[in-house]
Amino acid sequence: MGYTKTAMLMAAMTALFMGVGYLLGGGAGLLIALAVAAGMNAYAYWNSDKAVLRMHNAQECNSQVHPDLQRMVHQLADDADMPRPKVYVIHEDQPNAFATGRNPENAAVAATTGLLARMSREEVAAVMAHELAHIRNYDTLIMTITATFAGAISMLANFAFIFRGGRNQGAGGVIAVLAVMILAPLAAAIVQMAISRSREYEADRVGAAICGNPLWLASALEKIQGFASRIDFDRAEQNPQTAHMFIINPLHVHKRDKLFSTHPNTENRIAALVQLAQESGVRSAAPAGRQNPWG
Repeated sequence: MGYTKTAMLMAAMTALFMGVGYLLGGGAGLLIALAVAAGMNAYAYWNSDKAVLRMHNAQECNSQVHPDLQRMVHQLADDADMPRPKVYVIHEDQPNAFATGRNPENAAVAATTGLLARMSREEVAAVMAHELAHIRNYDTLIMTITATFAGAISMLANFAFIFRGGRNQGAGGVIAVLAVMILAPLAAAIVQMAISRSREYEADRVGAAICGNPLWLASALEKIQGFASRIDFDRAEQNPQTAHMFIINPLHVHKRDKLFSTHPNTENRIAALVQLAQESGVRSAAPAGRQNPWG
């Protein structure tokens, strides 16, 4: 996918947002939509990381709280010539992880205690490398903005129905407004999910390069998918708008249509990583008899 398609999808999201604003109030509505978008994105830009970490009751790592994870992530960041992010743990049994922050200088990564308990050290390193890749690629900022747009589009579509649906504009006008109220949020969700899917493949590729072995990440993805389909993640279920941030979709209690999945098919991601390993000459997920570089 890459940055060109992401830019095109972001443009589509913006155009959809402005179009709903125009339907709501003509030229004035379009300007209002622009102002609302600017305000929401400014707030999201500065506060999204703190809000997401609070949603999941994340605890920052230090010399007493999972210091090994903090050292591992910092070593990976140093090796990748990146600023060191803050490191958090989430006390949930489902293995998973996410990254957040507006730029590499103001970023954080979080891993569940289930990930630390159920994955090997190499697999944890690969997952953390994947999250560092999201930070390096500014994916955390992109996904925050698209999530904000999606929420605003849904809000404006409802306003369009309230303020224009009740006017004396005939059955055709009412049907048109109803269609926008239903289809605009749906289209926004599809665009949001397309952006998320496109960035996951790139983060897999870059994360494999950061950790040094694509098969470590392939093994981690396979295990996380298996556990995520069986183990509840209560906070994620309570905050489904954050699902796209995790390395594997954490939601499963309330079944969602695969059409609207925020993540690409895990088997396809694993196949891409296996192919990358073959092209790189990597033939084993084992540490190959050498000391783990994140010890």
